[in-house]
Amino acid sequence: MRIARFATGDGIAFGVVEEDGQVISKVAGHPFGGVEFTGERYPVSEIRLVAPMLPTKVVAIGRNYADHAAEMGNDVPDEPIMFIKPSTTVIGPGEAIAYPEKLSSRVDYEGELAIVIGRLCREVPRERAADVIFGYTCANDVTARDLQKKDVQFTRAKGFDTFCPLGPWIETSLDPGDLALTTSVNGDLRQSGRTSQLVHDIPTLIAHVTNVMTMLPGDVILTGTPAGVGPLQVGDEVSVGIEGIGTLTNRVVSRD
Repeated sequence: MRIARFATGDGIAFGVVEEDGQVISKVAGHPFGGVEFTGERYPVSEIRLVAPMLPTKVVAIGRNYADHAAEMGNDVPDEPIMFIKPSTTVIGPGEAIAYPEKLSSRVDYEGELAIVIGRLCREVPRERAADVIFGYTCANDVTARDLQKKDVQFTRAKGFDTFCPLGPWIETSLDPGDLALTTSVNGDLRQSGRTSQLVHDIPTLIAHVTNVMTMLPGDVILTGTPAGVGPLQVGDEVSVGIEGIGTLTNRVVSRD
């Protein structure tokens, strides 16, 4: 099932994207705990998709593809490296990534598979990880690379408003074990990997994160990016595509 969050003239609601991808069926309230249809249906062409979830926090994982760790000159970590992106970084498909030109001269894309948590949880064992997953979506862990190197930690580089596009929707019925992941800029392929290349798999990530902090329904875990990260420029259009989910596309604009 594909769960989308969308805007109409009446406000923002959740809905299920029908199989043809052309129509969304509105659901009552929040989709956690079961889907109840209202009977209202909207052509996708007449609504605007927004971020499929508004998480209280985004927990991101660094260096979780060996080829990306190597391209950055880093070793593969023995355990997952975690950092937080504020909830204010989250934007949806079609929304603009704001390039902070007064503060950074190198902003990179990082295409990633994102896990959406479906229930309040902490200290989740690996064997029960699937019980707390609501679904999966595409993500772009946008990064001010020069500030990351300067600060020697990730908060400022990863934390600018608009630096976490998510979407276009959440796929709830998906085996994430071996999915193709690509990132393109202006139609040119820049990243190509598979989720089977993750250093630390999804159950490991969920166990690791929830041993540190409580995750709430709608919270997001970014699983890491494959090799091929690189710079964006104002005016670029960047697309992250994941097999079985879809494509998340955003344009880069100047913040200043």
